[in-house]
Amino acid sequence: MTTAPPVPPPANGVRATARIHAVADGRGGTALPLLAGEGPLALRRTRGREAEAGVVLVGAMSAPLGGDHLTVRATAGPGARLALASAAATLALPGRAGEPARYDVELDLEDGASVRWLPEQLVSVRGSDLRVRTRVRLAPTARLLLREEQVLGRHGEQPGLLRSRLTVTRGGRPLLDQELACGPGAPGGWDGPAGLAGHRAVGQLLVVDPAFAQDPPPAAVLGECAVATPLAGPAVLVTALAGDALRLREVLDAACHAYHR
Repeated sequence: MTTAPPVPPPANGVRATARIHAVADGRGGTALPLLAGEGPLALRRTRGREAEAGVVLVGAMSAPLGGDHLTVRATAGPGARLALASAAATLALPGRAGEPARYDVELDLEDGASVRWLPEQLVSVRGSDLRVRTRVRLAPTARLLLREEQVLGRHGEQPGLLRSRLTVTRGGRPLLDQELACGPGAPGGWDGPAGLAGHRAVGQLLVVDPAFAQDPPPAAVLGECAVATPLAGPAVLVTALAGDALRLREVLDAACHAYHR
């Protein structure tokens, strides 16, 4: 008689994936043959600009909690145009067992595709531990507008531990790979003069556009705590610090108007 192997205990936390696939519909627009959410990741089709298909991520429950692993996976086929947003800010919340939560975003853009990924702010709540990983793979002729905003704690609250990494490749070659860690447990100096310097909101705007190959944007200082850095490729990265989420959004919106064509 054989004995069945023991069944492993269920993992703590929620595992959920939202899947989006956009394709050119042949009539000058974009269709969504795949739009599927799970658990706290609900998806809603919205009206986009011109040929865009719009999708909003709607949180169906409080997440991510400690132990959760959430994934947003979107692909844009040749010539497709996709606008992705979220309905509200994401709150990273502590779990019961003190486990870290994970939030992964994976974007794949094929030839001639265009994607705007403009979620609302991510708020690192006191006692939370969140690891965010964003991976973007671009074909050489694809266009991308990506915004990330992190807010350290709610009003009058200390932040949790937040670790965020953004990796972008274009045509199979690295374009950008950077990591941010802040909050209790982050490497020393994260809040010092060479880090956030006491600011509670940090964000970045990445614009990838093949047109920059002929007309690259120059490096620039955008106000007191924001800079634009051309990358080794047809792209520009805007990095900004601010005292609160409202001011951060104002700075990044101005940068978007300046660099996104």
